[in-house]
Amino acid sequence: MQLFLLQVLQKKFSLNNAFFFSSASKIAGAIFIIIALFFLVNSLRQFIRSKNTVVTIKPAVSLQTTGIYSITRNPMYTGLICVYIALVFLIGNWWNFILLPLLIAIVQTYIIYREEKYLTREFGNAYMNYKNKVRRWL
Repeated sequence: MQLFLLQVLQKKFSLNNAFFFSSASKIAGAIFIIIALFFLVNSLRQFIRSKNTVVTIKPAVSLQTTGIYSITRNPMYTGLICVYIALVFLIGNWWNFILLPLLIAIVQTYIIYREEKYLTREFGNAYMNYKNKVRRWL
């Protein structure tokens, strides 16, 4: 749906996309892939080691506060946003960047806020203390 919307926007309100065919764009895309892999691999590895689930509808076994989770409370979403940005640099158009804040707002409102409510109920003060020490994103 989003891809279709972005194509329509580009056709209706064309922005010069020459930058996305440049070496600088490809290098930036590669850098964001590396950053994404850093966040995603480390967060998944930590979840596997702690025998926690990445399936958001299943209950958490433990509260993750160390390793990559000491940098950001949401390393998986941070990694996925970096994948999105990498793809924009590699194959995108300016509308992807213009609408990126909307994508982040949707993820935050419909996913992260719900997870935070759940973690507050499940882990209470431990989660609140963690939340006060570590930022939601970076």
